[in-house]
Amino acid sequence: MAPITKHYEYLVIGGGSGGLASARRAAGRYGISAAIIEGSGRLGGTCVNVGCVPKKIMWAASDTAKRVSEAKYYGLDVGKVPKFDWPNFVEKREAYIRRLNGIYERNLEKDKVDYISGWARFAGAKGEKMVEVSLLSGETAYYSADHILIAVGGFAEVPQDIPGAQYGTTSDGFFKLTEQPKRVAVVGAGYIGVELAGVFNGLGTETHFFIRGDTVLRQFDPMIQEAITSTYIKHGVKIHKRAKAFEKVAKLPSGALKITYEDIDGKSEIEVDALIWAIGRGPNSAGLRLDIPGIEIDKREQIVVDAYQNTNVTGVYSVGDDIGWLELTPVAIAAGRRLSDRLFGGPQFKDSKLDYVNVPTVVFSHPEVGTIGLTEPEARKKYGSENIKVYNSKFIGMYYAVFDDQEKKESTIYKLIVAGPEEKVVGMHIVGDASSEILQGFGVAIKMGATKKDFDNCVAIHPTSAEELVTLV
Repeated sequence: MAPITKHYEYLVIGGGSGGLASARRAAGRYGISAAIIEGSGRLGGTCVNVGCVPKKIMWAASDTAKRVSEAKYYGLDVGKVPKFDWPNFVEKREAYIRRLNGIYERNLEKDKVDYISGWARFAGAKGEKMVEVSLLSGETAYYSADHILIAVGGFAEVPQDIPGAQYGTTSDGFFKLTEQPKRVAVVGAGYIGVELAGVFNGLGTETHFFIRGDTVLRQFDPMIQEAITSTYIKHGVKIHKRAKAFEKVAKLPSGALKITYEDIDGKSEIEVDALIWAIGRGPNSAGLRLDIPGIEIDKREQIVVDAYQNTNVTGVYSVGDDIGWLELTPVAIAAGRRLSDRLFGGPQFKDSKLDYVNVPTVVFSHPEVGTIGLTEPEARKKYGSENIKVYNSKFIGMYYAVFDDQEKKESTIYKLIVAGPEEKVVGMHIVGDASSEILQGFGVAIKMGATKKDFDNCVAIHPTSAEELVTLV
């Protein structure tokens, strides 16, 4: 074996959000010698490059198109809503992403974290903390460390049992589209499928949305499932319910795709210009040779960790999508920082770990979804129905007050779930404009253990939609 190129106190495999946050905290705050290994050539991981950030930009474009179409209700004569310039907008979006890539690299330099461009895999004897890196320069290098963090994220899955499935793409491929498809099929009822279907539909693409059940977002509160499903249908999304059988996907001479499928209405065929698989994500750890150090993985090949992000191998840790807990960028960042605090911050941080309870999250659908805590079925199961009270509110936001067309008015729906005689808030679920911004503040209160009385004691801000949450009866 070639000699070890360098030894670090902390070595991070993966230049995504969790790895970057942990490496910078270790080196920048505690002066630890640290390096981060990333082989894609673009720092920031899924979130920055093919996830949260470009997704939110596309959502904003789709939301803007909706607002432009509604401007007439506010006395603004904008004429015919112009055609969306997809290629030009994509270039602007990608320019912003490239800028972020550069900022991340400069931040590593500022915090004195070495950036190693290459693909890592474990090497050496069992239990030894050493990695072999195929550098993008074509050379091979070896690095050892006192502590190694695995933060390689996940990948979007494509079905393996459907003939022609390879003609479709994933959420990663969505961000590579240089032209707007006139017709698209999105498969998968989770938040990624919901968000992409909403973007396409809002920008004028004929959107077919295939889901296995009767509602989207099946891991969310039933109120959210029903509200978004019905709203998408109202918006013109062609939802194919109980679509459990995709017989095949064929590529036609024209370049279009013909999908043969079966849904609630029986067997049928459609032609689309693009097919997006949004059926789930798997851990990106297959090439790491985890068997060399003997790292335990579960049946989905996700890395097994404890509450402190420890793997079963001393000195090796993991955060982010490759452990399959809460696959959210801010979760990976928070877990990575707390891990560095615990490892390098001294005795006062010996118990530092991320609390995975009551993590707020949103779906950038149309309209937005915000959620924190337990769903109503989960709350009833945990506390017993007799100990649960649910407060609901459904109303038309003031934005729609001047709309002449009743069909264009959209409902805002809020649900607050409380438990016990003290009415502690154990779940909050909101659907409506600005839900993402509204939830951030309420998330702090619920994380602190707020009760319904605490909500009631907060004076409402009027006129807002969010005031409904502190005036529920």
